[in-house]
Amino acid sequence: MSIRSLMRSAAGRVLAAALAVAAVTAGLTSPAAAQSRATAEKAPAHTGCDPIAGPTCLLPYPDDWYTRPDRWTPTGRRLDFSASDLPVSALAGPTDPTAWNRLDGFSPGSALVLTVPGLDPAASGLAPITDIGRSLAPSAPIVILDQTTGTRWPYWAELDANDPQHRALLVHPARDFLDGHHYVVGIRNLRTATGAPIPPPAPFARILGHRLPKQDPLRERQSELKPDLRTLTRDGVRTSDLYLAWDFTVASAASLTGDLTSIRDDAFARLGSAAPAFTVTSVTDLTPTQDPDIARVVDGTIQLPSYLSQPGGPTGSVFNRGPDGRPAQLPGNIQTANFRCEIPRAAWTKPSQAALYGHGLLGSRDEVGAANVRAMAGEHDFTFCATDWIGMAAEDQNTVVAALGNLNAFPEVTERVQQGVLNAMFLGRALVNPAGFAASSAFRAPDGHPLLDPRAGVVYDGNSQGGIVGGVLVAASPDVKRGVLGVTGMNYSLLLNRSVDFAALQPALDAGYPDKLQQQLVFQLTQLLWDHAETDGYAEHLTDGRQVLMDVAFGDHQVANVSADVEARTIGARLHVPAVAVGRSPDVVPYWGIAPSPTVRYQGSAMVVWDSGTPPAPLTNTAPTGPRYGHDPHEDPRNSPLVRLQKAVFLTTGVVIDVCGGAPCTEPPAS
Repeated sequence: MSIRSLMRSAAGRVLAAALAVAAVTAGLTSPAAAQSRATAEKAPAHTGCDPIAGPTCLLPYPDDWYTRPDRWTPTGRRLDFSASDLPVSALAGPTDPTAWNRLDGFSPGSALVLTVPGLDPAASGLAPITDIGRSLAPSAPIVILDQTTGTRWPYWAELDANDPQHRALLVHPARDFLDGHHYVVGIRNLRTATGAPIPPPAPFARILGHRLPKQDPLRERQSELKPDLRTLTRDGVRTSDLYLAWDFTVASAASLTGDLTSIRDDAFARLGSAAPAFTVTSVTDLTPTQDPDIARVVDGTIQLPSYLSQPGGPTGSVFNRGPDGRPAQLPGNIQTANFRCEIPRAAWTKPSQAALYGHGLLGSRDEVGAANVRAMAGEHDFTFCATDWIGMAAEDQNTVVAALGNLNAFPEVTERVQQGVLNAMFLGRALVNPAGFAASSAFRAPDGHPLLDPRAGVVYDGNSQGGIVGGVLVAASPDVKRGVLGVTGMNYSLLLNRSVDFAALQPALDAGYPDKLQQQLVFQLTQLLWDHAETDGYAEHLTDGRQVLMDVAFGDHQVANVSADVEARTIGARLHVPAVAVGRSPDVVPYWGIAPSPTVRYQGSAMVVWDSGTPPAPLTNTAPTGPRYGHDPHEDPRNSPLVRLQKAVFLTTGVVIDVCGGAPCTEPPAS
């Protein structure tokens, strides 16, 4: 069953039940959460919504108005949302800000969100998705300045095509903002379709004027924005041209990744030099007639500390947090993670390369038995092992649907995913520790010779969600130094509107947050939590001492190519060139800002685009639905023998070879 079919049927089965759960739990807050919220709100930096841009709270977004000074964080700030700032779920009521207020800044993948009545992007000269380079022009109407370095930041701007009522302006960073940096935004010279200038919002116009009297409610805001206006002026932006200006701080690496790295460090310190505890539950030997590639399937469980709030960490669990706010193991709480391994026939001749496999959207470890994975194992002597990405596995479907209608439930997704990543790390350690799987009879031939080579280490290969979450595993694992991220991207807040998969889940979001403008803010708020559990929060340091190969399907219907492009720019991946045939890309400069691979045998991280002939995706934030977008190429790269050859060479040597003969990489659609 395809991912889209799975999601349609799954959403149909569980939507009513999940939304009912969200309604039943409306307003329920644990005493610990309530106490944490009260502590966070003792001395807010501001009261109410930022007055500079009108009555809608959180606009513009992201905005340091919703932070407060904190000398204990790396950025010197901390998010300071109150329940009255955040969207209210029609199913579950107000949002408890505790999970957000742990952060010391905003997401590095944050889109800027605001409303500009009457705005015409073309008449205003906004940089579109097809011409990112225009965003850095001296006269660009939107200027994003990294105040830490003094440089301008690239972006593209679009109106929300899903919301003709509000037509929110969305400004997406073309490369993730840098962890811990401070940014100033200036928006100027905006125009309507007739070319008429759009005046600034009345409160901001007053701020731009003369010094306001002490009793004026905007006086303090005027003082706060004065340094930003000076910064913009130094960059050539005249205050008289401004429609709006504000600033925001990006969360530090410690804030983004600290929960996962803390449970990793604690769990591996407890493990020491030992192999993880595991149990083999079944060994199935296959004849060549049954499977020409795979000789043995091993199923089992692996045991490790659980840092979740319920015994055994079932779906719906969140982190159990200690006095320092970091996840802590409840006494005796053990996570039992299921695994499945596929051992190729080639291993009976030469011990195989150990590899972890990451499954797709709301799937399971059983995807390691898919035909393309078995073919890769058989052709290139890999033993692939997989565990479920708990938090985003088949068993979590109800939880995910409920969380879309109730922000209070969203940590149940992202915090359990982090435990799932730790599960995969322990599976990887069992593969490389000589006292682990290699010592088990299940991983030995009848004559006793090993079928695994733990000395070769462990590598990673994953597709779709396995690429999006797999980037976290590669970034954080103590054992995985090289990984393939197939049909990948990052930043779910950018992806969801652009994915055909989200149509099946959209009713859950509509039920909780029916207003389309609020939905854009919900996407941004969930991204603040997603950053802990998907590549976006780890991207800046993903390739520090590690290598990744990104395989992209041109025109992908499920994981938008723009999200892969942002990832490639952020991690510094080089591009196989020519990437696509002339005329295939609608961009003025195709793959702007992604440097080409310097050689046909490139040692480093890279992105390769595979073209099955599918039309380009929409240029709006909408999914490629309908016949005019043709065949969905999402599964094509993994089914190509050439792709599997390139992956195998990369995973075992770190070299990206050109398997396309110096031409764009093309592959007929998978049958």
